[in-house]
Amino acid sequence: MPKLLAFAGSIRRNSYNQAILDVAVEGAREAGAEVTVISLEDYAMPIFNEDEESAHGIPERAQAFKELLINHDGFLIASPEYNSSYPALLKNALDWASRKAGDEKVMQAYKGKVAGIMASSAGGLGGLRVLVVLRMLLENMGVIVAPNQKAIAKVSGLLDDNHAISDEKTIKQLKGLGRDTANLCEKVCQ
Repeated sequence: MPKLLAFAGSIRRNSYNQAILDVAVEGAREAGAEVTVISLEDYAMPIFNEDEESAHGIPERAQAFKELLINHDGFLIASPEYNSSYPALLKNALDWASRKAGDEKVMQAYKGKVAGIMASSAGGLGGLRVLVVLRMLLENMGVIVAPNQKAIAKVSGLLDDNHAISDEKTIKQLKGLGRDTANLCEKVCQ
């Protein structure tokens, strides 16, 4: 059974990306994956700086986040699009987790892992542009990114009163992404 770590690149209350992530998580669980859902808010860390790292090592919360990545076979990541790219919060967490500590292997948190990526926005592109750069970043770190990525446009109109995705077509797509990520992970993560 693959173990997936799920997180959004947004910690905003009623985050659209958390809403789509929750549906993808359901799909992965229905496919038999064990999924751990976290919030990056619980892993607050300073902006990455090699001087800080040299003087004090990897911050405790950054190391805890990295250990979660290491202890999972793959990831489900939902990212907002900020100026055609990923937010600093997400990039900073991924950067800290790329740093080697002790007897860890280089890029141990990433190499050979699988990721399913998704984005959403109130706009017409649904965060499509962030998926290009997020895929490139993850693949450069050794992650196998599932081809089934999703950009959910005009997401604000797809939510119910509890801020959950209510559109059946969107639910089917997002559950499919979660399922496909779990299935790919089962095939390649040993």
